[in-house]
Amino acid sequence: MWPTGGAGKVSSPRDSALRRAAFSGNLSALPSHLAPSGRSVRVFVSTNPEDTVAERSALREHIYPKLREFCRENYGLEFQVIDLYWGVEPEEWHSPELQKTRMRLLEDCLKTSAGPCFVAYFWQWQQIFASLSTDPTDSHHSPEKYIRGGSVTKLGKKPASTKYKLAAKDGRLPVFPLKSMERASFFALPPCDEGLLGEKYGSMRIPGEVESSEFEMILDATVEAKLETRILEEWYCRDENAVPPTYYLKPKSEMLKSNPNMMEASSNPVSETKWQEITEEIKMIIKTAVKMLYEKGKMKHSQAKRYLFSAIEDEFDFALGKQTPAFLKKCVCYIRKIANIERFVKVPEMEKYMDVLHTGGKHTRDPEALEKLIKLRDEFVPTIVASSNLRVYTSVTHCDIKYGYTQEVENHYIEGLGKQFYEDMVDIIQATVQQNFDIETDWLYDEVLQHSSLCRTYSSFYEYKCDARNIMHKYIRPRKMGHINPLVIYGGPCTGKTFLLAEVAKKAYGWLKEEMGPESDPVVVIRFLGSTEMSTDLRNLLQSICEQLAINYRCLVQNYPKKIHDLRELFINLLNESTFHRPLVMIFDAVEQLSDNDDARKLWWLPIHLPRSVRIILSTLPNKHGILQKLRCLIHNEDNYIELTPRDRKMCSQVLKQQLLQVKRKVTSGQQIYVNEAFSRCTLPMFVNLTFREVQNWRSHKDVDESSLCVTVHDSIEQMFWSVENNCGPRLASRAIGYITMSKSGLSEMELEDILALDNTVMFELNDSIRHHNPLRVPYIYIARLKEGLTGYLMERQVKNVTLLVWANRHLQLIAQKMYLHNEEDVHEMHTVMAEYFLGVWSGGRRKSLYNEDQYLNGCLDSDSRSMNDEEKHIMDQTNFDRQSPDQPWVFQCNPLEPDIFFVNHRKMTELLHHLTQCGKTDDMLYGVIMNFSWLYTMIKIGQFDKALSDVELAYNYSQEKELKFLANTLRAIKYKVIKYPGTLSAELQQRLLPVVSSLPKLRQLLLECDKDGPKYCSIVPLHSSMDVTYSPERLPLSSSCTQVTEILPTFNPSTVIVALENGSISTWDVETRQLLRQITTAQSVILGMKLSSDEKYLVVATTKNTLLIYDNLNSCLLSEVEIKGSKHGGIGVGSSFINGFTLSINHALSWLEASKDITVIDLLYGWPLYQFHCWYEVTCVQCSPDGMYAFCGQYLNTASIFHLGSGDKLATVTSEFSGGFVKYLLVLDTAQEMVMVDSEGGLSLWNTEEITNPQLTDDFDCKRGDSEFISIELAEDQSAILICKALNIELLDTGMWKVAEKFRAKHNERFISAVLSKNGDCIVASIENTSAIFVWRRDTGQCMANLQELSGNIVKLIKSNHHNMLLSLSTSGVLSIWDIDIITAMSNIDKTGKPIQRLVLPAKGEVIYTLDGSEVIHKWNFGTGFIEAIFKHESIVENCVLTSNGKLMITSDDKCSQYVWQTGSGENLFRINGQRISQLLITHNDQFVVSLCEQNASRVWRLATGHRVCNILVALQNAFITTANTFVVGMTKNKVLAVSLWTGSITKKFCCDDGITIVDIKLIPDCPDIVVFITSTETVNIWSLTEEVICRRVQLPNTFLKTLEDFEISPNGKLGIISRGDENINVLDLHSGKLRVVHASGIIWRQRLSQDGRYLVYICFRTGEEDDDNGAISILIVMRLADGKNIGACSLYKTPTFLALSQRHLNIIVGFDDGSIGTYTVVDRVDAALKIKIATSNSRQIFNNATQVIKPKCHSYSFKVTADCIWRESTEVFARDSPITVTDPEASEATPTKKHNYCYDKVCSAIDCRGHGFTSDN
Repeated sequence: MWPTGGAGKVSSPRDSALRRAAFSGNLSALPSHLAPSGRSVRVFVSTNPEDTVAERSALREHIYPKLREFCRENYGLEFQVIDLYWGVEPEEWHSPELQKTRMRLLEDCLKTSAGPCFVAYFWQWQQIFASLSTDPTDSHHSPEKYIRGGSVTKLGKKPASTKYKLAAKDGRLPVFPLKSMERASFFALPPCDEGLLGEKYGSMRIPGEVESSEFEMILDATVEAKLETRILEEWYCRDENAVPPTYYLKPKSEMLKSNPNMMEASSNPVSETKWQEITEEIKMIIKTAVKMLYEKGKMKHSQAKRYLFSAIEDEFDFALGKQTPAFLKKCVCYIRKIANIERFVKVPEMEKYMDVLHTGGKHTRDPEALEKLIKLRDEFVPTIVASSNLRVYTSVTHCDIKYGYTQEVENHYIEGLGKQFYEDMVDIIQATVQQNFDIETDWLYDEVLQHSSLCRTYSSFYEYKCDARNIMHKYIRPRKMGHINPLVIYGGPCTGKTFLLAEVAKKAYGWLKEEMGPESDPVVVIRFLGSTEMSTDLRNLLQSICEQLAINYRCLVQNYPKKIHDLRELFINLLNESTFHRPLVMIFDAVEQLSDNDDARKLWWLPIHLPRSVRIILSTLPNKHGILQKLRCLIHNEDNYIELTPRDRKMCSQVLKQQLLQVKRKVTSGQQIYVNEAFSRCTLPMFVNLTFREVQNWRSHKDVDESSLCVTVHDSIEQMFWSVENNCGPRLASRAIGYITMSKSGLSEMELEDILALDNTVMFELNDSIRHHNPLRVPYIYIARLKEGLTGYLMERQVKNVTLLVWANRHLQLIAQKMYLHNEEDVHEMHTVMAEYFLGVWSGGRRKSLYNEDQYLNGCLDSDSRSMNDEEKHIMDQTNFDRQSPDQPWVFQCNPLEPDIFFVNHRKMTELLHHLTQCGKTDDMLYGVIMNFSWLYTMIKIGQFDKALSDVELAYNYSQEKELKFLANTLRAIKYKVIKYPGTLSAELQQRLLPVVSSLPKLRQLLLECDKDGPKYCSIVPLHSSMDVTYSPERLPLSSSCTQVTEILPTFNPSTVIVALENGSISTWDVETRQLLRQITTAQSVILGMKLSSDEKYLVVATTKNTLLIYDNLNSCLLSEVEIKGSKHGGIGVGSSFINGFTLSINHALSWLEASKDITVIDLLYGWPLYQFHCWYEVTCVQCSPDGMYAFCGQYLNTASIFHLGSGDKLATVTSEFSGGFVKYLLVLDTAQEMVMVDSEGGLSLWNTEEITNPQLTDDFDCKRGDSEFISIELAEDQSAILICKALNIELLDTGMWKVAEKFRAKHNERFISAVLSKNGDCIVASIENTSAIFVWRRDTGQCMANLQELSGNIVKLIKSNHHNMLLSLSTSGVLSIWDIDIITAMSNIDKTGKPIQRLVLPAKGEVIYTLDGSEVIHKWNFGTGFIEAIFKHESIVENCVLTSNGKLMITSDDKCSQYVWQTGSGENLFRINGQRISQLLITHNDQFVVSLCEQNASRVWRLATGHRVCNILVALQNAFITTANTFVVGMTKNKVLAVSLWTGSITKKFCCDDGITIVDIKLIPDCPDIVVFITSTETVNIWSLTEEVICRRVQLPNTFLKTLEDFEISPNGKLGIISRGDENINVLDLHSGKLRVVHASGIIWRQRLSQDGRYLVYICFRTGEEDDDNGAISILIVMRLADGKNIGACSLYKTPTFLALSQRHLNIIVGFDDGSIGTYTVVDRVDAALKIKIATSNSRQIFNNATQVIKPKCHSYSFKVTADCIWRESTEVFARDSPITVTDPEASEATPTKKHNYCYDKVCSAIDCRGHGFTSDN
């Protein structure tokens, strides 16, 4: 998409001129293809329809779709074919109406197409035979040649394309095999016309209209030739309404009505033959008469040819005859010759391929038609070729001697024609069409072009020459005196305001040029408000105008203001830049169409007092939004107002007369009476135009009355739509108009064709009407009829290089909606079809059935049948058709290797989301658009980030999916980053979404999309993200204090809550928007509590008046009020007791009073009491069964009764053995058929309720155990556990084993106030008294996963949502917060050590990571999931760690002089060595020996399998490493490089620096193990050979280069050195040439690492502090490809990095952070299959392959040995008595081990898999 990428064209001077003209409003300087018709490749098929059916069908089915895809992908253009013969009945092929339409469309193609424009095919018979073959050696084909510029040239020599060649069979004239016999046809691309010309010239046309003088001459000549004139007089009728009068051919339908014998002509073959005989007779008579008149000189040649020439010759002459050579370069002509065709004249099947005469029972070739054919083919075409570069191809085909023109010959021809045609079209398109990326990259240019396009179109409809135009002309003229205010045009609908303003806008530039002189340079800004998204919103409108003015007046605006008032101030300042040399005119049409955002309709933004060189004209409706009234308050001068009123009747009649004369028509005086009558009722300009549309088709003999014309605009538009239905078919017309109306911004012709082809109701209608075809698509003739019937009302408009069909007037759209979009089912179906089209559901050859299976079953099978047999399935398969729907990617990729060069599929961008929303396809909306990475990336790339974000928010409001809410917050957080660097989108999304994807599973699809498409733009792919996701709950202030809040109820909608306050008000709130949805007042009663029924239909409220109020929850209306009565214990009156509690079942409410034994049961539906349940003791609690059948009533003395809610019967009463208390809680476990009673003293009893009338005590036990009182109890959703919250602890009771599974104690002096289970039961959420924190514990491990701080105050209450995994908290300040437990759980799943990662150790193989963080433990991480699997505890702080190559053994050391050998799988500390503090640990490459380097004492080499010393190293080495051959350990001292033997410990090789020179750093070249590179303090890089002990090469660095040396890396081959100095530069040193290349980084480089293959450099750089828009990003991880120095990936890091490491096997990156977490990434450069598999199979990606939430695995803890197995002395080692290793002879490595020796020795040896191996000799 971006021109700098290579495929884009360089801006030419002409482009700059066009751009200047567009921005300055000089419409006359803009070419027609920019506005309004757009750019497309249009193919007009010119051919004889009889003999080209097969060719046209093959091209339509196989070639046109390929060319369309080619144009869309490479140029962003549509490829359209105009074939008007397709879909038309054969008897209508030569009708005058069709021929007239063909010539009109041919002219339109030649004017508007952007590429090739004409292709012709001629057929001719010769003595030659050939067939097509792609094999040049095939003897059945002759070599193809083509004629160009008058010469014959072989196709193989043609430049820029490879042609299909034909091998000669007998050495005769070369042949090009084509499909069926296509005659002359011309294909024109941008204007594209296709001509197929064969051996048939075609018949002459029946004239549709003949001037009366000519017709009378023909009649006279007919009489003179002694022929009958009756048939002419019968079929032609005089029309006095024509100017001059004409005779017209009566329509066939009219003749059928008047002739009863021909009523069945359309279906009766006999009548059809009769009709053909009539037409042939008419042709013969006119032909004879015209020839006679021409021979006698009474008729000129130009007149005669209209009667004697065939349609194809007229088209050839029109398309090729008078064109320039440059135009003809876009044309192609194919000539098809068939040898010896005359011998097959008698074959009936061959008549369609040539003109045949039937005389006297003989069949002969028509000599006159043959003469015309030869003249056309052999004279006309060669003349064109000789004078131009017209491409002409000739082919000759032999018929079979016996069978003639067989199917096999035809198939070869068609195949060759298709291939050749495709190649030629591609050649011409590539030569004539330029890739235009301007619209893709410049939204302002596109906006200006859209309004320029509309201006041209609207001005073409302007008919009235009124005074308003003259007043506006006068207003525009500059004047140097007086005050200037805006000019206001107002008037009712359809008064012509838009057309008038468009006319003035079009003329304004020229008027100012004439007035101010040719040196002036006016600026005209045009905006048709509401016609584009940018002109609907005030903010966008002002910014687009400011940018256009800044460009015109060359003002440099660094940043456009974000505040609307600042933007308006900038607008005013830019107006002052205008001068009399550069005057400014601004025209705003339809101000009422502005949205009310930013109070736009109050017109505060409109400048009232204008500079003298500025003019503003605006229009509005008089009674819309009070805009005109507001304008009158701002502009008081009445001269600044022009009202457009309906014209008078005479003026309307005059306008109508002029319109009719322009098309050579008029009306009779009798008809004028009814026209005048219509104008007496309505004189609106639109009504005049609609009347003209109707009366121009009137004939003089037409019977006209008062009902012939409508009298309102509305009725006239409906009449117009009905006439279109009659012409195109009711279903097709209604659906086509409906689709155009319901589209968001209109439809192109090709889109309309595609969508109609997918509409089965339309295809059914077409299949019924087109008898001889089974169309895959809608024939273009119907689109042409639709456009012709709506000419002037359905206009073309250019949007993003696409020409769309839109309504010219909003009134038309309203009536179309009323007529065709009133049925909800039809509208839903149509939106579905459009959504499927823009989704590409039926693209790629996917076949869509004309019936869905249900329709087929209903229509064809018995009702008892459930399936189809094979035959029925075969029949249904035959109804499946490929509708040739195009692919709908988000972008059309021009070059796969340059992903940022593309054309945006703006049509999909604009339409898809709208139709998905309207048809309710939520999943397609989520996964096809909103969570589609390509959509997000493209929107950001083209500068539409805010639009993308608003679409995400719109989708969330529509679907309420919390994933969308999280995605919207994520996009806001990364906004500035991705706008600046769009390529980082995938990495940014993955970092933020990976931690939460297990809890928000619908984000999985987006992550998969990031994996699939993200590496095209960013090669860094996060595998595991440890990013702390910022999360804050939705908050809603309810009152000033929590004491005023009585009850809070969550609902089905996660953002909606119902709140009851102590003042008696009940409010329903949307927490997200803080909007009050509904409110109820309970007549100042104090609310005791409220509950929602399970279906949320009823809201039941208990008050202190002892009443239950039952409300309709949705409508907030009171349904009934029920008083609760009951018997009070002890005989005291009822009056002083309040409602003690109530509960709800499915259909009932149950309530009881304080100290009452009775429970009142209320029917919720009718709102009246049903009965009372009487209990033995005072009721304390009630619980209903989930099915609503039973009520369980808890009472004093630990008694519970069971009642049947349906009948009111008491079924059973049970009493617990615990006495003295009362039932505090009742829980019903319906799955296990159990009841749990919990009493006030902590006793719990379990009852089996399988036999409901006789419950059995299963178990009972004391839950109190001396603890505090109960606070709450909760049954898990799956009924697997019971949560018991007490003041000092929380217990979790397992209902399977009925024992306490987990117990959580509060800290000292802390008390729990509330606790709940998460929805899935995995977490416990609790709050503690006098704290503002919410604690989340893992239920299985007891780990505190999160500590959430409530900012609004201490938490006093937690409420759990039963419908969502949401938690509601209420603070002391009366603020309600809603927490998403899923997100909180996911956030807490990130493992951290709590200390900064100081070092990362990676095994050569395996998927684990070991980290050191300065503590006593080493953490073992799973590479894929990022979880800690195990910790290895040491006695003191760990300082060093190394691994064997297979990762099975780990050797560590701590700061207390201990070394440890661990088995990493089991975690066992195999043995421990004490004695020396180790500065560096090394292990040989064969895993046999360990080198422990010390700074103070002698270093040691010891055998890993036994712990025995091999040798001592007496020199202290730094930065040491072991050579690949396991021979030396090489290290550095202050001024020496030393190579020490691993066998003897002696210094074998060394390099000493001169005095005063020190060694700075040292590296080993991996691919050259004997070469060492080191840097000295003299800033010299030295390359030293170990074997030869010489310096091979020295490279001198610049002075002071090493003062700030940070890091030094060497490529594996030793060619490059990478040096970082703590600044913003990467220094690449060529070690061979000594050249230093500096690459600028994005910040100060902190760490860098070279990949093992040396192809990539990975580095982390810190922000410079200048960028404040990265939302917390601390540093950037960047991957640079060293081959070209290009950064191929960047990823922001939002924590402080402390260590950077690269894996050895793959280019995986591991970053350690300061909080003890790690992040893992991989690099995918130029995505291939293997690397895609690498991502897909990564463990981290298994997160979203699982259906359930990922549970953090249990972390194993392994501890060290307390006693050492071996103690190192100064020169020996001493093994402990109980050590697993005891050796008498230290030197005898193969000594016979003891049992303990065997154990340890076998463990180590099995891990390193090699026994008894010594050092590899290097001598």
